[in-house]
Amino acid sequence: MDLTEAKQQMAIIGKRLAEIRGSLDLPEKEKQIAALEEKMAMPGFWDDNDTAQKVIGDVNVLKEAVQAIAGMESAYEDIQVLMDLAAEEDDESLIPDIVSSVESLNQQLSEYELQLLLSEPYDKKSAILELHPGAGGTESQDWAEMMLRMYTRWADKQGYKVETLDYLPGDEAGVKSVTLLIRGHNAYGYLKAEKGVHRLVRISPFDSSGRRHTSFVSCDVMPEIDDDIEIDIRTEDLKIDTYRASGAGGQHINTTDSAVRITHIPTGVVVTCQNERSQIKNRERAMKMLRSKLYEKRIEEQEAEAAKLRGEQKDIGWGSQIRSYVFHPYSMVKDHRTNTETGNVQAVMDGDLNPFIDSYLRQQLHHS
Repeated sequence: MDLTEAKQQMAIIGKRLAEIRGSLDLPEKEKQIAALEEKMAMPGFWDDNDTAQKVIGDVNVLKEAVQAIAGMESAYEDIQVLMDLAAEEDDESLIPDIVSSVESLNQQLSEYELQLLLSEPYDKKSAILELHPGAGGTESQDWAEMMLRMYTRWADKQGYKVETLDYLPGDEAGVKSVTLLIRGHNAYGYLKAEKGVHRLVRISPFDSSGRRHTSFVSCDVMPEIDDDIEIDIRTEDLKIDTYRASGAGGQHINTTDSAVRITHIPTGVVVTCQNERSQIKNRERAMKMLRSKLYEKRIEEQEAEAAKLRGEQKDIGWGSQIRSYVFHPYSMVKDHRTNTETGNVQAVMDGDLNPFIDSYLRQQLHHS
């Protein structure tokens, strides 16, 4: 980028900032912050710890939104001053500074716009992510483990916390299935872009004759559902089994039957949890996962119904593959929904998923 391009970028950034300011209704947000802070100052605020935490969370989210815009507007003004100075003094030594500041602001603004796309009621929730290898034994189980690493890396980069709720190791390598809880604001909103089948093409390290293999792993993502959402689960509809936990690579092996599997008989939905030491804790966790799965099922049914009414042939649920990862004969990751692609396979496997998530969410926004 040179100075002329930087000036053009600044004109676009100025417009985008003005649009965001208009759409966000910042004075209203300031009012909400003041009202919530008043609530926090009241005696007895901490009597109900869960409610108190929720209020604090809401205040922080609102403050972040307001402060982020203020920060970007102030950076925008600083760059303008620098540009005027460079023009007045005819000082070319300032150009590298200007260009890198414009690039950095542009990046910040894109990330912020992405957050604004997450407006669905459950987008801001934590996410439960499950990986299930397709047919192909060791080959696809190894691919599932590579994806597990990819999502863990992505979550770390976003500042999210990752908990393993369930882990079933593969026979020779990889994983047979894994369930993660990815905790943090907007985790579900971003990760819902990853729902579907992921396809890998590579020379197999498990094939002595060095042939090319194609493997599939399905990724399912649900919001972690709080108790404030009505999901009717009747005790008589549940079949609860306990069994001995099998840890990753032999650690955390329990000598007691602390792992829990719950089957919801009317829908056939099954959840398992073996993360906690105690059966009671695992049962609580599993019930939470079941609520999330049943809620997700309800949403998918509503979407399918709406699509039918609109006469759309919309493939809800697994559908076909959403993304291909090609390691050989060339390097490329391509998303089949948005046509976003990159040749830097290693970066993607190290958790650089935001370009794909960004394109998907922006596409959804235009479709809605």
